[in-house]
This record gives sequence, C-alpha cells and structure tokens, in this order.
Amino acid sequence: MSTVKVTPEVRDGWDSSSVASPAARARKRLTSPGASVAAVVIAVLWTLPTFGLLLSSFRPEDDIKGNGWWNWFSDPQLTLESYREVLFGSATGLSTYVVNSVVITVPSVVIPVTLALLAAYAFAWMKFPFRDTLFIAVFALQIVPIQIALIPLLQIFVDTGLNGTFWPLWIAHSVFALPLAVYLLHNFMREVPAELVEAARVDGAGHVKIFRAIMMPLVLPAIAAFSVFQFLWVWNDLLVALTFAGSTSDVAPLTARIAELVGTRGTEWHLLSAGAFVSMIIPVLVFITMQRFFVRGLLAGSVKG
Repeated sequence: MSTVKVTPEVRDGWDSSSVASPAARARKRLTSPGASVAAVVIAVLWTLPTFGLLLSSFRPEDDIKGNGWWNWFSDPQLTLESYREVLFGSATGLSTYVVNSVVITVPSVVIPVTLALLAAYAFAWMKFPFRDTLFIAVFALQIVPIQIALIPLLQIFVDTGLNGTFWPLWIAHSVFALPLAVYLLHNFMREVPAELVEAARVDGAGHVKIFRAIMMPLVLPAIAAFSVFQFLWVWNDLLVALTFAGSTSDVAPLTARIAELVGTRGTEWHLLSAGAFVSMIIPVLVFITMQRFFVRGLLAGSVKG
C-alpha cells in the first residue's frame, strides 16, 4: 500500500512552489522577449558611435572630411594610411608614447598591489597596537580628492629632482590607488576561514608561509580584479599625466599626446580616430585576457558555503 507524503504547505491549503519569489519574478521579467529586444536596442545604440569611429579610422582622409562614416556602405574604400601616419609619421609618432604608457602603467599596477597585499594581510591577521585606528585612517583616505594633492606632490618632486622622470607618475598612481587596494584586499582576506590559518599555525607555519601558501592563492581573483581596474585607470589617465609629465616625448603617456592632437589637429579626424583606437587596443586585450579572473574576483565572497 503506497503512502502519500503530505507537506506542511499542502496541509495548510497552499503550495509554496506556486508562489514565486521576488528574485524569480525579476528573472522572468529580465528574460522576457520585451526585455531581450530592449537589451539588443541598447547594445546597438551603445556600440554604434564606436563602430563609426572604427570605420572612420580606416577610411581615406578625403572621404572622412567630405561625408559621414555611413556613406562608406555606398562607396566602400579602406586604407591603413591613417594608422601608418599615427604610429610612424614624424609629425605624430604615437609609437613612442605607446611605449611610455606601458612603462608607466605596469609599475603603477605592480607597486600598489604588492604594498596593498602586505598591508591587507597585516590588518586582517596580525595584531598590533592601533590596528583598527590605522585601518580606519586608510579607509578614510579614499574620500580625499586627488586634485588637492597634485600641486603639493609636484612641488615635492621638483624639490627632490624627480621631475621629468617616470618616478613621479609611478609614485602618484601608487599612492592614489593604495587606500582602495588595501580596503578591498583586506575584505577578501578576512573571508578566508580562520580554521585554515589556525591549522597552518599548528603545523608551524609563520606569517610569511601563511601569506605565501594560503592567502596568495585564495585572493588571486581579487588581485586580478583590482589589477584590471588599476590598469584601465592608469592607462586612461590624463590629469596626473599632464601634471607630472607634461607633453614631452620622454615620459608623457599616450593620452597626453592624443589630447595634444585634439588641440593642434582638430580638423584631421583621420588621425584622431586612428589614434583613439591605438590607445584602446592594449586595454581591450588586457581585459579580454583577464576577464575570467576579473569576473571571479567580482563574485568572490558573494556566496558562502
């Protein structure tokens, strides 16, 4: 004789499966045909200007100055002359500034991440006087606008003879990034189960061993996520670059040179559009390469269990 299991919900006269949760209702609305159409329309409108700029960068100079990019479909002509002039032309020469941007950006990512990892571990797992006070002070530095520190820093760099080198840019970007980096990495390290740390201590591991063997592998997604943010911030920066590097080809990044082109060559759109995509290609490649770690870093700590 078979038996039927009566759940409390059925016994009380209702079935919980028939009552959708707010998350389920929101998911249903977001996956509806209307939402899909709206998403496609927004995506097209968002990418259309970028597509037009990309197409303009390959069009001949006369076509760019004579008509809009949409006329390419009736008279399709493509050329690499704009990119050749932008990268290797004597009047523009962006290749030097691309190298400068790489030299500026890589240390400006490595330095704050390295220092923030050490500081975050100390704040999370080491006990020392005024630890909480110092952490609050570091956290509070995030609300300080970087604009108020530019002139004092510039004066210090000039007085110490560092002006005209890459050091002011490395130091400035690292200092401005440290508060957020310490805060984010500290939060990720605090999510590491204390049992792992205690087990390592029982086995005789010190802080260096725990940091290298336990913390580093577990917070790698967070490191990758912040590194992508910092890379994009430094690569696209113009304010700090103009303050500490100016527009000299020795140390100025790519953004400073493109800003100069806007001022001196405002009518030569074929060079501006090509220069814009030269400046975009490296960040896009970095993001595509680090996308897997970037997403893991954003989601890390959001779900427990």
